[in-house]
Amino acid sequence: MKLNRKLFLAMASFIMAMCVLYGLLTQWIVREGVNAAVDSNRGEMVASLSDTLVAYYAEQGRTWDGIGQVSFGESLEDAERQKGLLLQSAHHQTLLHRGTPSEALIQRLGIRRSLEWEGETIGLLYYYDPDVAMLSKLRIGLPISVLTLLIPGAALFIAISLVVAWRLSRRLTEPLRRLMAVIERLGKGEFGVQAQVISRDEFGQVAIAFNTMSRLLQEGETQRRQWVADVAHELRTPITVIRGQLDLAQHRNKPIDPENLLPLQDELIRLTRLVDDLHQLSLAEAGQLPLDRKPTDLGKLLGRIVERLTHEAEQKGIRMTLVCRADSPDLLADANRLTQVFLNLTVNALRYTPPNGQIELAIQEERTGEGESGGIRVIVSDTGQGIEPQHLPHIFDRFYRTDEARSRSGGGAGLGLAIAKGLVVAHGGTIEVTSAVGQGTSFIVRLPRS
Repeated sequence: MKLNRKLFLAMASFIMAMCVLYGLLTQWIVREGVNAAVDSNRGEMVASLSDTLVAYYAEQGRTWDGIGQVSFGESLEDAERQKGLLLQSAHHQTLLHRGTPSEALIQRLGIRRSLEWEGETIGLLYYYDPDVAMLSKLRIGLPISVLTLLIPGAALFIAISLVVAWRLSRRLTEPLRRLMAVIERLGKGEFGVQAQVISRDEFGQVAIAFNTMSRLLQEGETQRRQWVADVAHELRTPITVIRGQLDLAQHRNKPIDPENLLPLQDELIRLTRLVDDLHQLSLAEAGQLPLDRKPTDLGKLLGRIVERLTHEAEQKGIRMTLVCRADSPDLLADANRLTQVFLNLTVNALRYTPPNGQIELAIQEERTGEGESGGIRVIVSDTGQGIEPQHLPHIFDRFYRTDEARSRSGGGAGLGLAIAKGLVVAHGGTIEVTSAVGQGTSFIVRLPRS
């Protein structure tokens, strides 16, 4: 059953239940009001008669023998005043009848009282006079008149309320129906489809959340397709070279010289490195990269990297320095993985820094709000050509290259920074980049101590 029908049935049921409750409550109030009017006029008299009869029953030894001889005053015998009294046993047998009105009239329009003695009903007393008869007629006729007026009014009210309830249920569920249509489109593969936000209530918040999810799905699908295309492109190049060399060797129909196998070996090495990088990146992004955490002196680790690249830096006329501003550069980490991270960052800085430039590796304490050490911060900065602002948000994406700083001829497959980010995140850290065109680039790596 659709939601709007459920809402309509719920509101309709509530409206009808309230109408019935209102009718019953009105009937009860009218009836109790008339009874209160009767009691206020003749209550004391009937109570006095009841006490007299109960006292007689007790004096006679729990019997009604001789009750016909009891006198209740001349007023009950006055025919002009049309008063009457009727006493019946607990089994509705007539024991006493006084006055001119008939028993049937007294029972139908008179005041009824149960006579109790020691918790047992010993008889039923009915009292009648013209005033009581008039109030009794009101007690019978007024609820019927009220009910006669209530039924058409309630029917009209229910009809109007049902129309309003139906329109209201349709209006309340209209945003959901629109959203369902968009969800069906998304389910059919139309990623990026957006729902119209027509309110700021819960439905509007759901539409906003859906739009965000749809946009993320579209971006994910775009990245997946780009990922497949990039992988296919990167694999195609070495495979094409290898295939061409092998075809050429077959057409020559001569033994292959060892030196002719060197290009094949280079392409195989490139292909193997690419496959290894993809495998490592997939493990890092899935959070399944194994880490051999051991106490590591980050200063010594970076010192070995600087020592390894110093000769190349001197050949390019670049000054490379290592500065340690941390109290203790020790942390619990996988030294091999961190070497891969900082070696990649330093090699990139060396590649894109012009002669007479400078590269600095700085180790600093990562302070918390209370001034305590929260970890280690390593900054790899250079005075190179920098990265344009539009490239910075995508610099850690897989296979991403800028037009200048990340060209195919000068760089690799475009996986180095993506792998570096995955390794840093696997250690529970973060990596970010700041750059100014013509001034240089800084990579900031934050690592916890444990």
